[in-house]
Amino acid sequence: MRIISLNAWGGAMFDDLSRWLATNDTDVLCLQEATHTPTANGWTRFDDAERSLPQRADLLSDVRPLFPGHHALFTPSDAGPVQDQAGDLHQQEFGLMALTAPAYPLVGIRTAFVHGDYAEYRSHWPTGDRPRAAQALRVFDRRAQRFVTITHLHGLRDPNGKADTPARRAQAGRLADLITGIRQDDDLTVVCGDLNLLPGSETFQILAELGLVDLVKDADTRTSRYPKPLRHASYMLISDPGAVRRFEIITRPEVSDHRALMLDL
Repeated sequence: MRIISLNAWGGAMFDDLSRWLATNDTDVLCLQEATHTPTANGWTRFDDAERSLPQRADLLSDVRPLFPGHHALFTPSDAGPVQDQAGDLHQQEFGLMALTAPAYPLVGIRTAFVHGDYAEYRSHWPTGDRPRAAQALRVFDRRAQRFVTITHLHGLRDPNGKADTPARRAQAGRLADLITGIRQDDDLTVVCGDLNLLPGSETFQILAELGLVDLVKDADTRTSRYPKPLRHASYMLISDPGAVRRFEIITRPEVSDHRALMLDL
């Protein structure tokens, strides 16, 4: 089983992203910063007080044809205004998407907010304290004759940095509740995503109490498209490191401002 986790950056590098995804035989794809706009397709522009970025209007619909037959799940954390190439405004949903191969029966799905609750912004996007959702999937791996629980999230972004805060501590508690709520005894458990944390965060201590081991540690998970010096963002954890056949932080090609994480079980 191959699992890929990536903060897709709203599809800002979609041409490179789509070419790369098409070359990967991916069984479970977890994308953070995914978009869905019911009233638009193609390119849009996202603006807040700090950034102006190109985004795909509907990354969900863009990516699904690359994986025909895969089950698709999209969970918005919030929604707000984006502008299409004609200058018209649309309300864009922003959140998480996951795709699972039909060869792996999808026997459990749970979603939950790990910070805040779903919000709609009509005039502008806030720069911080936006709500965050998580997706948890339970699949059966026929080849290994085991259940695998995969949970991914895009952790809280704080304009003040990635240090531990009470909000991030609460987020870790909610995440732990989601994981324990879906997995069963003897499930192989994987947690991944853009956690927006430093390697020494207390979140990893909370997840370690669930038996999860961090595979990334202090490795660089950002690409050249990210200019800031702090290079920690994305992580992948597993309950049984002995089940890992290969783990790789993908450095080439660059398909986002984040590096993709690839796990072969």
